[in-house]
Amino acid sequence: MSEPITLNVGGKLYTTSLSTLTSFPDSMLGAMFSGKMPTKKDRQGNCFIDRDGKIFRYILNFLRTSHLDLPEDFQEMGLLRREVDFYQIQPLIEALQEKEVELSKAEKNAMLNITLDQKTQTVHFTVREAPQIYSLSSSNMEVFSARIFSTSCLFLKLLGSKLYYYFNGNLSSISSYLQDPNHLTLDWVASVEGLPEEEYTRQNLKRLWVVPDNKQINSFQVFVEEVLKIAMSDGFCIDSSHPHTSDFMNNKIIRLIRYK
Repeated sequence: MSEPITLNVGGKLYTTSLSTLTSFPDSMLGAMFSGKMPTKKDRQGNCFIDRDGKIFRYILNFLRTSHLDLPEDFQEMGLLRREVDFYQIQPLIEALQEKEVELSKAEKNAMLNITLDQKTQTVHFTVREAPQIYSLSSSNMEVFSARIFSTSCLFLKLLGSKLYYYFNGNLSSISSYLQDPNHLTLDWVASVEGLPEEEYTRQNLKRLWVVPDNKQINSFQVFVEEVLKIAMSDGFCIDSSHPHTSDFMNNKIIRLIRYK
């Protein structure tokens, strides 16, 4: 056992070992305590991490046991997911996803309804052809919108763990865009050939990705396929009575149901 280390996580103190903190070298904690990243100290000399101190107990216990143990009445899955995303402990991310699937399957009957919309928008942008030579260009861009409602809030959280916006060079989970536990609105664009990367940021254009496959969603067909895979793995099936076959084939409406 290595020498004990005391951490101050959001004002709450934890004592553990260096070997425990570095048990997953590619994680945020692994980088911090292997010397790859600087660490902050509080006034008592303890390593300080400005994150939620209460939730950290579950993360530390996972480092110790490789098991995600949560109380039966645990009510802070959203907060835990954000903390897990921060620490980037890949086995813990996978364990949390499995736990959410398990909890979702424990729910009663559920319904999932998705309404899709697509339009073409012209974007104008400047292309730098030489150090002091610029030209104005334009291109058509596909803009997508999905309005999602589910009686299973756990399923929407599961969906949020799979779909990410790509914006300003970063991936961010769509979980943070949940309007309420049962509604989610997604708006994104397809990539445009020749559009400089900085223009996506300047014009506030988000793209949509599926992780961990690192697959970009550039069409409604791909979006529908990915959502169906996630939903059916969670016990949903296509409602045979609604919508009309032509609407479903045209990717306008998706309605799925789950029976227990």
